[in-house]
Amino acid sequence: MRFLKSSFIGLTTLILILLDLIIGFGTLAIINIPRAIVPIKSFKVYLSKVSNFIGDITVYNLKVIMLIMHGNNIQVINNNNDDDEYALDEWYMAMSNHQSWADIFILLASANYKIPLLKFFMKKELWWIPFIFLANKTLNMPFVNRHTRDEILKDPSLRLRDYENTLKSCKRFLRSPSTIFSYAEGTRYSEEKHKAQNSPYKNLLVPKVGGMATALSAMPKINTLIDYSVIYKSKKRDAWSFLTGQMCEVKVLVTKYEIPDSLKNRNYSDDDQYRNDFKKWIESIWIIKDADIERLKF
Repeated sequence: MRFLKSSFIGLTTLILILLDLIIGFGTLAIINIPRAIVPIKSFKVYLSKVSNFIGDITVYNLKVIMLIMHGNNIQVINNNNDDDEYALDEWYMAMSNHQSWADIFILLASANYKIPLLKFFMKKELWWIPFIFLANKTLNMPFVNRHTRDEILKDPSLRLRDYENTLKSCKRFLRSPSTIFSYAEGTRYSEEKHKAQNSPYKNLLVPKVGGMATALSAMPKINTLIDYSVIYKSKKRDAWSFLTGQMCEVKVLVTKYEIPDSLKNRNYSDDDQYRNDFKKWIESIWIIKDADIERLKF
């Protein structure tokens, strides 16, 4: 009986989420058709705002689906006690730890209508997935190439190419208030990866800061970094466990940091001091984050 109930919840949740995404991205695809043929900047700015509006509605519907199917089990904890200081008309940078593909739904729901729509950096290898492709084309969520340190050592031009591609993508965020989001660890956490990295953190992988630092170089309007720490009660991390509600009990700690002036308007591609300073700043946040996750475990 428990298996049947779990299967029903999982299948129903999957169907509802797919319907929400199909309607949302279908609408986005239709209204963005003129963008390819109308070269007027003000028109593209207007379409960007409308697209974000539809994106927020789609995320709100997703949040309602999760509430109905899984209950009110997402506990959002504001670490700064200043909810009123977030604004929908400002630009933000955000990051989070990464444990499951379900993280994206938890984070979108937690941020919905509190800050501008999250814009994720997405792996270019995933372009063939319809919803990801449409997110790139209609919501300006950028694709990024992630080259390894060894690849860059063999071909140093890759660093400049990645930097220029990220800059180009981020320029589109200037059209309307956005929250540029990155999974700082660059991959989902696992005990195997943690051991292979010999990570100095108990609950986290070593952060990779290149994408965020480059985005900050391109976005002078960003003054605030929002850090999300996601803590699940369940040890399960697969998609079916999320859909069936087995991962529904989760805490999301939200911490706001003002970005130091010394890290603004710098060039990540050729400024070694900036790269080092930005890395140290994120690592200092990572130490606090690791302790917070340990403290908030179920």
